[in-house]
Amino acid sequence: LKGKTIVKKSSPRALLSAPAGATLGTMANEDGIKEDGGFLDRLVGGDEAAFDAFVLRFQRKVVNICLRFLHNPEDAEDTAQDVFVEAYRALPGFRREAELSTWIYRIAVSKSLDQLRKKKRKKRDDGGRGIGGEELDDIPAGPSWNPDRRFEERERALALQRALDALPEKQRIAVTLSKYEGLGNAEIAAVLGTTTVSVDSLIYRAGENLRRILRRQIARRGPGGGSR
Repeated sequence: LKGKTIVKKSSPRALLSAPAGATLGTMANEDGIKEDGGFLDRLVGGDEAAFDAFVLRFQRKVVNICLRFLHNPEDAEDTAQDVFVEAYRALPGFRREAELSTWIYRIAVSKSLDQLRKKKRKKRDDGGRGIGGEELDDIPAGPSWNPDRRFEERERALALQRALDALPEKQRIAVTLSKYEGLGNAEIAAVLGTTTVSVDSLIYRAGENLRRILRRQIARRGPGGGSR
């Protein structure tokens, strides 16, 4: 990312001392890490190699979750760094009946929502001007590129994004983790601190609300596709 300091190491010292706006460095996952008792002992005990392995395993998923809520890669990277800093500080109190994955995902969701609230406050303070967002400067050119189709696809994606953003918070979390991040209902229930039955209900109500919001958006645009 342009203008950002890269943290090449995921060690606690590197994360805790990194300047604001630093990224986590190389994005990779290590699915072979075993969460056995010995690993958890080392992780909770502050072992840096164990924490490196922990970050390596979960950083891609954490960044993706942050990006789903924040819609901005730089904000997602910054928030993901905050997630792992918070995790490192909270690890001594980690309750082992919880899964590491749901524990770190819960922190990621919480930090992302905190960042969203800060952005909304700043937007109000700035008089309603937008903050961040996607740019169209890097649209590819070439014979296979269809600007009309690209515009329509982007419009559909933005409409769905706005509809997701308009959902009640728990519905948005449930549908985002389920439909976009592939978490099962049991994992989502652990993240939200609720039951799988409640997650089923949240996802169902989210689908109903998304259809209602999208129909309303289409009606406002009118038959010609523009806003009324």
